[in-house]
Amino acid sequence: MLEQVRARLVALARRLRRLERRELDSFVRWLEHTGNLLHLSVLVFVPLLIAAVTWLANMSAAISFLLFPPLASGTYTLFADPEGKYATPSKFVGGMTVGALCGWLALALAATAGFDDGGVSASGAALGVFFTGVCTWALDLEEPTAFSTALLVLVTGNAQLAYVLGIVVSSSFVAAAFVVWRNHFYEQRARYLYQTTNGDDHVLVPMADTGESVARFAASIAGAHDAGKVVLFDVVDEEDVEQRGSADDAGDETTAAERAASDAGRRLESLATSLERAYDVPCEVVVAADGRQSAGLVLRTARQQNCDLIVTPYAESDRGGLSTFISGLFDSEIDVIAFRSNGDGDRRQWRDSLVAVRGAGDTARAMLDFAIRVTEAGRTISVCTCIDTESRRRMAESSLADLIDAFSGRFETHVATESVESYLSRVAPRYDVCVIGSSTDRSAASRFVSPPTFRKLSDLETDVAIVHRGRHR
Repeated sequence: MLEQVRARLVALARRLRRLERRELDSFVRWLEHTGNLLHLSVLVFVPLLIAAVTWLANMSAAISFLLFPPLASGTYTLFADPEGKYATPSKFVGGMTVGALCGWLALALAATAGFDDGGVSASGAALGVFFTGVCTWALDLEEPTAFSTALLVLVTGNAQLAYVLGIVVSSSFVAAAFVVWRNHFYEQRARYLYQTTNGDDHVLVPMADTGESVARFAASIAGAHDAGKVVLFDVVDEEDVEQRGSADDAGDETTAAERAASDAGRRLESLATSLERAYDVPCEVVVAADGRQSAGLVLRTARQQNCDLIVTPYAESDRGGLSTFISGLFDSEIDVIAFRSNGDGDRRQWRDSLVAVRGAGDTARAMLDFAIRVTEAGRTISVCTCIDTESRRRMAESSLADLIDAFSGRFETHVATESVESYLSRVAPRYDVCVIGSSTDRSAASRFVSPPTFRKLSDLETDVAIVHRGRHR
């Protein structure tokens, strides 16, 4: 009885750990979206920074509580749009400070001219806004919060100097915290958050008749990371074993299977040696004797070899869709690339890459990461998206900017108002490889109305890499 209770507790603990891992993985994937990351940063860092400034205000009379409205809105602007035109420390600090100085100057002039009629000076307010507009325009400090500080200084009484000093101190403190956050976290989010940039190092390649070009593509991906490794996997064909068995005088089927496996192993070892020299990446060879290559066998081998990416030759069914083999690979927790060569089996390097994306999600980032790995160093990578109407152009451009901003390298972006298949068919000959998504993250209704892009690109004149993100459990 005690053993049964203990076994149940152990099983419950395992289920809870799996649930915890799934929830953590879901949260990380949610956080990978730039918009979600910025919203969370606003919810976390803006309150903390305002709390810190409040603490300083309580400790020193130099900081007035009247600076909180412009400071809070300015801080929100910094963290909500870290790549925007207002998101620079000089504009943030300079704009708020110039606004406060302009308001102070306007108040002094209004008092000197005798326009101060009691209460808040209307003439001082008008002059303050006018001076602020002129100065921020001339100094390229078009900061909205500058107008707030210019008006709030009018109600500080005799503490204008303390107010200006408080603006300088508090805004400098916020700007310094923002710079640290942006330089060491936001701009490094690909390193900390995006799973493909830290994983997909161990690559399994199911070998086929066109497997050598696929293996070279996989080696270029794995070789981009120091921890990379390629595992070449093949299955001894039953027909080959039977033929060898019938040719064997002793009729020993076991010997025939061993000979077939040995021949396959030697062939893969020769390719592995070539890949190691060309791409400076360790290569291993695994040969199975199960008779046929199935998705289940490949996935089982990938897990046993601790591989987090499978690069397989692309194959279609008789009806033009994905083969059952690739569909089976896609229905797993492991990332998969289905690679289709355009017939140039001797290609060993991909100089120019085109990445076709629908947005800035995790699949798009994985696609761009793989393109960066395989593209020759120093070459510009093209990233494109297609839209239906011109009204979506600005949103599409912003989405592409968010996507490439997290990666280092040379990029060019294209937004085309045409169908993706038409655009890619037109520009594909300029590139060595085109990277597209598998569309498995779309709804069933969406795939029914508009079939996946790769089904329309059978005649594309370039190598095609179809990227599928695994369903991490």
